[in-house]
Amino acid sequence: MIRRLNPLWQWAAILALSAASVFLLQQAAVPAAFLIGSMVPAIAFGANGASIRVPTPLYFSVQAVIGCLVARGITPAILAFLLRHWPIVLLVIGTTILASTIVAALLVRFGKMPGTTAVWGSSPGAAGAMILMAEEFGADARLVALMQYIRVVFVVVTASLVSRLWLDHFPSHAAAAIGHTVAPVDGGPIAVLETLAIIACGLFAGQRLRFPGGAPLVPLFLGTALQITGLVQITLPPWLLVAAYMLLGWQVGLRFTRDILAHAFRMLGQMFFSCFANVILAALSAWLLAWLLNIDGLTAYLATSPGGLDSIAVISLSINVDSSLVMALQTLRLIVVLLIGPWMAKSISRIAVAQGMLGRERGRP
Repeated sequence: MIRRLNPLWQWAAILALSAASVFLLQQAAVPAAFLIGSMVPAIAFGANGASIRVPTPLYFSVQAVIGCLVARGITPAILAFLLRHWPIVLLVIGTTILASTIVAALLVRFGKMPGTTAVWGSSPGAAGAMILMAEEFGADARLVALMQYIRVVFVVVTASLVSRLWLDHFPSHAAAAIGHTVAPVDGGPIAVLETLAIIACGLFAGQRLRFPGGAPLVPLFLGTALQITGLVQITLPPWLLVAAYMLLGWQVGLRFTRDILAHAFRMLGQMFFSCFANVILAALSAWLLAWLLNIDGLTAYLATSPGGLDSIAVISLSINVDSSLVMALQTLRLIVVLLIGPWMAKSISRIAVAQGMLGRERGRP
């Protein structure tokens, strides 16, 4: 039915449904409303045979925007904190990443999930960045998206409840802001143009240089270097972020088919296991951080929470915790995951293949 429609009508329909979905999710203060709100209608369209797809150049541009978004959060204050406490920071981040790796390995060993999909789906950090890297390195971005957003919603709900119980309040404006999370505009038109130039460098890297993960990673490192030295103030207008989030949601959702949806439904148990296990193991990392740095438990909990970086930022800025520490650990962990994620995925996949071959050898008469 949908396939018979003219592509322009398909785009018009999915845009209208996405706008309505985003509005409803924002009213309910659901995290990552623009991403989830565009992905859900796209899944429905994809499962019903839609012929439209997000053009490749636009998708590379989305990756570059996400890279700049991560770079924007790396400030001199965050770097100063990391340098001052680098042994403890690396220890805590290492334990959190190790925990997610163990969860991924269990999904591969006892479940039916490929190693690359398990790693990127279980990795803590910004959900959008994980989906981009998953697709860049051959994982099933559709399953990764479901795993990431199930955990984002669960983490935000638990973090909000912990904040409410710990401090006996959680500001209503903070809950509303979670559904509207977009980066504020810091600079003027010149800063916007400079940021667009960094995005263009990422687009060039992704399409011309064939550098794996170049589209998000080049803007990330280039933007970080320029911002820390004071040469550029990364400025991402809300309209640009909204467009990037919705394009990413459509990119993932339109690739769903009925067979893929049925497969995802069969794997919901494994996805929920990954979510709960990551949250529990991250809480143990929080206890370690609170003990080593002698800080309050709520700050440590938010700093190690395996949810979306943007949603955790909204919560930490709205209550009485050390938000600089929270953002420092969340940002550095995201960068580490982006850098070592491909290696982790390959390693777990090789182990899984080796174990499968060993099992077949043992099973021979």
